[in-house]
Amino acid sequence: MSYRIRRFHAADAQALVELTRIAIQNIGARAYSPAQIAAWFSRHMTAECFRERAIAGDLILVAIGEADKPVAYTLLEPDGHLDQLYCHPDHTRRGLADRLLAEAERYAIARTFPRLYTEASELARLAFTRAGYVMLHRRDFVIEHGEKTVPIHNYAMAKILR
Repeated sequence: MSYRIRRFHAADAQALVELTRIAIQNIGARAYSPAQIAAWFSRHMTAECFRERAIAGDLILVAIGEADKPVAYTLLEPDGHLDQLYCHPDHTRRGLADRLLAEAERYAIARTFPRLYTEASELARLAFTRAGYVMLHRRDFVIEHGEKTVPIHNYAMAKILR
Protein backbone atom coordinates (compact mmCIF):
# COMPACT_ATOMS: atom_id res chain seq x y z
CA MET A 1 0.00 0.00 0.00
CA SER A 2 1.26 3.48 -0.74
CA TYR A 3 0.76 6.37 1.65
CA ARG A 4 0.93 10.09 1.30
CA ILE A 5 1.32 12.82 3.89
CA ARG A 6 -0.88 15.90 3.81
CA ARG A 7 -2.16 18.56 6.14
CA PHE A 8 -5.24 18.00 8.25
CA HIS A 9 -8.68 18.65 6.77
CA ALA A 10 -11.59 19.43 9.09
CA ALA A 11 -13.32 16.29 7.77
CA ASP A 12 -10.45 14.19 9.26
CA ALA A 13 -11.29 15.11 12.84
CA GLN A 14 -13.54 12.20 13.82
CA ALA A 15 -11.30 9.69 12.05
CA LEU A 16 -8.34 10.97 14.09
CA VAL A 17 -10.28 10.55 17.34
CA GLU A 18 -11.05 6.94 16.40
CA LEU A 19 -7.50 6.29 15.17
CA THR A 20 -6.13 7.59 18.50
CA ARG A 21 -8.48 5.34 20.49
CA ILE A 22 -7.56 2.23 18.50
CA ALA A 23 -3.83 3.01 18.67
CA ILE A 24 -3.85 3.57 22.43
CA GLN A 25 -5.97 0.50 23.11
CA ASN A 26 -4.13 -1.88 20.81
CA ILE A 27 -0.57 -0.64 20.60
CA GLY A 28 -0.54 0.85 24.09
CA ALA A 29 -1.46 -2.53 25.55
CA ARG A 30 2.06 -3.74 24.71
CA ALA A 31 3.53 -1.54 27.45
CA TYR A 32 0.71 -0.18 29.62
CA SER A 33 -1.99 -1.69 31.85
CA PRO A 34 -5.73 -1.49 31.06
CA ALA A 35 -6.15 1.19 33.75
CA GLN A 36 -3.29 3.23 32.28
CA ILE A 37 -4.74 2.91 28.77
CA ALA A 38 -8.20 4.07 29.92
CA ALA A 39 -6.71 7.05 31.78
CA TRP A 40 -4.42 7.91 28.84
CA PHE A 41 -7.24 7.96 26.30
CA SER A 42 -9.50 9.96 28.63
CA ARG A 43 -7.09 12.90 28.19
CA HIS A 44 -7.33 12.95 24.40
CA MET A 45 -9.07 15.34 22.11
CA THR A 46 -12.52 15.37 20.64
CA ALA A 47 -13.16 15.99 16.95
CA GLU A 48 -13.92 19.62 17.74
CA CYS A 49 -10.58 19.98 19.55
CA PHE A 50 -8.72 18.82 16.44
CA ARG A 51 -10.52 21.42 14.35
CA GLU A 52 -9.91 24.16 16.94
CA ARG A 53 -6.21 23.36 17.25
CA ALA A 54 -5.73 23.46 13.48
CA ILE A 55 -7.46 26.86 13.32
CA ALA A 56 -5.32 28.09 16.24
CA GLY A 57 -2.13 27.31 14.32
CA ASP A 58 -1.12 23.79 15.27
CA LEU A 59 0.23 21.79 12.33
CA ILE A 60 -1.53 18.44 12.02
CA LEU A 61 0.08 16.16 9.45
CA VAL A 62 -1.96 13.16 8.37
CA ALA A 63 -0.76 9.99 6.65
CA ILE A 64 -3.42 8.87 4.21
CA GLY A 65 -4.02 5.34 3.03
CA GLU A 66 -6.63 3.94 0.68
CA ALA A 67 -9.74 5.98 -0.05
CA ASP A 68 -8.09 9.10 1.46
CA LYS A 69 -8.52 7.58 4.94
CA PRO A 70 -6.23 8.78 7.77
CA VAL A 71 -4.02 5.99 9.12
CA ALA A 72 -1.49 8.00 11.17
CA TYR A 73 -0.89 11.58 12.25
CA THR A 74 1.25 13.95 14.24
CA LEU A 75 0.44 17.30 15.81
CA LEU A 76 3.08 20.02 16.09
CA GLU A 77 2.46 23.14 18.16
CA PRO A 78 3.89 26.55 17.16
CA ASP A 79 6.53 26.43 19.93
CA GLY A 80 8.07 23.18 18.63
CA HIS A 81 6.20 20.82 20.95
CA LEU A 82 5.30 17.65 19.10
CA ASP A 83 2.17 16.85 21.06
CA GLN A 84 0.90 13.70 19.36
CA LEU A 85 2.11 10.87 17.12
CA TYR A 86 -0.29 7.99 16.50
CA CYS A 87 -0.55 5.22 13.94
CA HIS A 88 -3.41 2.79 13.37
CA PRO A 89 -2.29 -0.73 14.39
CA ASP A 90 -2.98 -2.07 10.88
CA HIS A 91 -0.42 0.38 9.47
CA THR A 92 2.49 0.15 11.92
CA ARG A 93 6.02 -0.85 10.90
CA ARG A 94 5.66 0.80 7.49
CA GLY A 95 7.75 3.89 8.17
CA LEU A 96 4.82 6.24 8.77
CA ALA A 97 6.10 7.55 12.10
CA ASP A 98 9.48 8.24 10.51
CA ARG A 99 7.88 10.04 7.58
CA LEU A 100 5.60 12.13 9.80
CA LEU A 101 8.46 13.11 12.11
CA ALA A 102 10.66 14.02 9.13
CA GLU A 103 7.93 16.18 7.62
CA ALA A 104 7.30 17.93 10.96
CA GLU A 105 11.04 18.57 11.22
CA ARG A 106 11.20 20.06 7.70
CA TYR A 107 8.33 22.37 8.63
CA ALA A 108 10.06 23.39 11.88
CA ILE A 109 13.40 24.06 10.15
CA ALA A 110 11.71 26.20 7.50
CA ARG A 111 10.24 28.30 10.31
CA THR A 112 13.56 28.44 12.19
CA PHE A 113 12.38 26.58 15.29
CA PRO A 114 15.42 26.09 17.54
CA ARG A 115 14.28 22.66 18.68
CA LEU A 116 11.50 20.09 18.73
CA TYR A 117 10.42 18.43 21.95
CA THR A 118 7.92 15.82 23.06
CA GLU A 119 6.76 13.48 25.77
CA ALA A 120 6.99 10.06 24.12
CA SER A 121 5.20 6.96 25.31
CA GLU A 122 7.14 3.79 26.03
CA LEU A 123 6.30 2.62 22.51
CA ALA A 124 6.83 5.86 20.58
CA ARG A 125 10.22 6.45 22.20
CA LEU A 126 11.97 4.28 19.59
CA ALA A 127 10.52 6.26 16.67
CA PHE A 128 11.69 9.51 18.23
CA THR A 129 15.13 8.05 18.90
CA ARG A 130 15.39 6.97 15.24
CA ALA A 131 14.49 10.54 14.26
CA GLY A 132 17.39 11.92 16.31
CA TYR A 133 15.60 12.96 19.49
CA VAL A 134 17.52 12.56 22.75
CA MET A 135 15.87 11.33 25.91
CA LEU A 136 16.12 13.96 28.64
CA HIS A 137 14.44 11.97 31.42
CA ARG A 138 11.62 9.60 32.29
CA ARG A 139 8.47 11.35 33.50
CA ASP A 140 6.51 9.49 36.16
CA PHE A 141 3.15 11.10 36.92
CA VAL A 142 -0.48 10.28 37.66
CA ILE A 143 -3.71 10.82 35.75
CA GLU A 144 -6.96 11.33 37.61
CA HIS A 145 -9.47 9.01 35.97
CA GLY A 146 -12.89 8.45 37.44
CA GLU A 147 -12.43 7.66 41.11
CA LYS A 148 -8.82 6.58 40.65
CA THR A 149 -5.38 8.07 40.46
CA VAL A 150 -3.51 6.10 37.80
CA PRO A 151 0.32 6.13 37.74
CA ILE A 152 1.85 6.25 34.25
CA HIS A 153 5.09 7.33 32.59
CA ASN A 154 6.53 8.71 29.40
CA TYR A 155 9.83 10.23 28.28
CA ALA A 156 10.78 13.87 27.82
CA MET A 157 12.74 14.02 24.56
CA ALA A 158 14.15 16.81 22.41
CA LYS A 159 15.96 17.43 19.14
CA ILE A 160 18.06 20.55 18.58
CA LEU A 161 17.54 21.94 15.08
CA ARG A 162 20.10 24.77 15.04
